[in-house]
Amino acid sequence: MCGSCDGTGTGTQDATRIGRRRLLAAAGGAGLALGLAGGGFGTPAASAAPREGKAAGAGLELVLLGTQAGPPPRPDRAGISTALVVDGRIYLVDCGRASVTQFVRAGLAFDKIRAIFLTHLHIDHVADYYDYFVLGGNDPHGPLGAAGPVDVYGPGPAGGLPPASGGGPAPVICPSDPTPGTRAMTENCHRAHAYSSNVFLRDAGSPDVTTLMNVHEIAVPASAGASYRRTAPTMRPFPVMSDEKVRVSAVLVPHGPVFPSFAFRFDTAYGSVTFSGDTTYTDNLPALAQDTDILVHEAINVQGAPMPPALRDHLLQSHVEVQKLGPVAERSGAKKLVLSHIADMAAPRIDTGRWEAWARNGYRGPVVVGEDLQRIALR
Repeated sequence: MCGSCDGTGTGTQDATRIGRRRLLAAAGGAGLALGLAGGGFGTPAASAAPREGKAAGAGLELVLLGTQAGPPPRPDRAGISTALVVDGRIYLVDCGRASVTQFVRAGLAFDKIRAIFLTHLHIDHVADYYDYFVLGGNDPHGPLGAAGPVDVYGPGPAGGLPPASGGGPAPVICPSDPTPGTRAMTENCHRAHAYSSNVFLRDAGSPDVTTLMNVHEIAVPASAGASYRRTAPTMRPFPVMSDEKVRVSAVLVPHGPVFPSFAFRFDTAYGSVTFSGDTTYTDNLPALAQDTDILVHEAINVQGAPMPPALRDHLLQSHVEVQKLGPVAERSGAKKLVLSHIADMAAPRIDTGRWEAWARNGYRGPVVVGEDLQRIALR
């Protein structure tokens, strides 16, 4: 599991460790209350949501944990992350900055998580990924993994690095493995946090974090002819996973030099939800999203933003302008368009009314400009 580490579990707990864990569980409610009292993202009403929330009920619900695009932290929005709740089971799409905190604020339960899907491995999509296991795995009210290991579906290794933007040399981080995929990223996290995990195993009866996940690197069909040099050729949707609640399919989408970068579609008994991931314009997305009930799509605004032309071009090689998003949703036949992973390069905050009007241009369906902790039901 960890190279020189063999990932061996802890075996039988002794009475002292069991006692300490029970003590921690007894104190967990007070600790949780203290953790939420400090405020943060979202609204006070959302913060006070009960632990189970709608996750305990039947139906399909979209919970926008974080809606911010890009790595720079913002005080008003958490990083990109969404929970899809199907008959109480939770499927996470991306785990951006503060996702774990937002998950708790939304009243969701860690032991209801069945799978995590990563659209790509940019840091703003995976910043809280490992936290779900090392923090959520220790939740005394129902730890992640209580129902068995959580399946993780994410990109495999890129296979190569693009040239530096603008030409010239660029440093290489970790030359021995400069383009790790989801599996190596996870194992590297095990190594980086080994001391903390080993101490908690001995002192608090914590679970062996290496047993809490099953990592699956999504295999791109060879027929697509894709590579880090040809990141998103025209392709048909292909299956990723299925269980008794969801059927998940994907396509590659163009996100600058990033490879692989995926869009995901979830089909359920209650309807379908499609996530664009980070993308610029592509035929692949409408093919995946055709007639979807909800299209969750990223967007940026660059109009009126003071920036060099080269930066503007760079952004538009990776993202869709909100003013041009309507035709994408219309072509997809989406019954509802939800904007998430959003950023306005010309204003410090999102003007919801203005963004809604922009996104309606060329689209006949309803538009929702996503806010953190917003819940959208589909039954």
